[in-house]
Amino acid sequence: MDANHSETPQSNWHATVADEQQPKTPILVGIAVALGALLWLAPFMGLNSILNPAKLANIFGGPGAKVNNFLALLGTLGAVTSTITTIIIGALSDRTRSRFGRRTPWILWGSILTAAVMVGLGLIKDQSQLPLFIILWCGIQTFINMIVAPLIAVIADQVAPQHRGTISSIYAIGYVIGQYGGPVIGGRFLSTSNPGLVNTGYFILAIMMLLSGPVAAILMREKSSLDMPKEKLDMSGFVKAFIFPIHKVRNFYLALFGKMMINIAVTAFGTYQIFFLTTGMGLGSTAAGKYVSLMGTATMVTAIIFSSTSGMISDKLHTRKWPVAFAALLTAIGTMLPFILRTPSAMIWYGIIAGTGSGIFFAVDQALNLEVLPDPETAAKDLGILNFANTGAQILAPVLGAVLFSMVGKQYMPILPFLAIIALVGAVLVLMINEHKTV
Repeated sequence: MDANHSETPQSNWHATVADEQQPKTPILVGIAVALGALLWLAPFMGLNSILNPAKLANIFGGPGAKVNNFLALLGTLGAVTSTITTIIIGALSDRTRSRFGRRTPWILWGSILTAAVMVGLGLIKDQSQLPLFIILWCGIQTFINMIVAPLIAVIADQVAPQHRGTISSIYAIGYVIGQYGGPVIGGRFLSTSNPGLVNTGYFILAIMMLLSGPVAAILMREKSSLDMPKEKLDMSGFVKAFIFPIHKVRNFYLALFGKMMINIAVTAFGTYQIFFLTTGMGLGSTAAGKYVSLMGTATMVTAIIFSSTSGMISDKLHTRKWPVAFAALLTAIGTMLPFILRTPSAMIWYGIIAGTGSGIFFAVDQALNLEVLPDPETAAKDLGILNFANTGAQILAPVLGAVLFSMVGKQYMPILPFLAIIALVGAVLVLMINEHKTV
């Protein structure tokens, strides 16, 4: 017997579900992960996009360089913290044994701790407390990963491969609504006449965050993991639990870097969108803000529509990589339109075309990620590593944008063709994935 395993027979526990064991689509699991995603992502986006900048503007006496620099610091530290903690928490989740399963305890405690830290952020009032603001923000990036990494792993645990596209589509609906709806909720707590209303926003969003864990746990009804084989944390066990995978990983790393390229293109476009409209197209701030809002609406609507159907279509087509590559192609096309047309309406067309790509990507990429995992027993840890495609893009996109800005003569519009090429590189990497084969 393997020295890493106990002598007790462990035949009743399985890390995943085979197609023949699950003839019907487990819709309830899809609803559980979708609502869980909506209830953690909406509060996070409301804080990150709206309430944090508003609170810092109140603290510093108005928007300006100090606010921008502090937000950049928060973004960098938060992304680094999230990258590290999501892998660690995922690995610990994979090894958790409880009557409530591997994921449920983490999801429940994550929602409680994240909500508590959000309340703490809401109580910060002046510049003397800014070091505490940084600590609490890194705390949020840590505790929220107690929800994120295990929640996504639930699909790998409880959904057979033939249904993962459909369940990923349901998950994507909650994710998209949370991503675009969170800033809308946060905006309700902005008031020129009552700056203190921002703090109320933190408390209300904390309640949403608090609900994410219990709602998901009740609906997904995870089985006990007490029968899971017990492994010693010797050197071999440590490598399996915490280190980047090294066996049967060609597809895994192609998916990781393909996803990162696509995310870098999208993130960099979002970072500089206001400058494309002002410096690039000559609009004033008010008019630019109007087009950003219209573009955001177009992106949200098309993303919701296509995220709700693309996963099911990929199930029927028995492929993940082709829809994801097509989504990257749409992103590249949408990115080129403002460069070619040089009119503000091109930004709305970007929202429609790239939003369609985002909807397809959100739905099918998650299913693709699940199918390139090297080992179902380390699903949460490996999904945490794949999440580096998101956090890495947040770190690299502004840096790459600044480098390109300098390369093209300190202009913004010529950046766009480079971003389109980066998205296409992501598509090529995804197409190199060898589906239906162990590599």
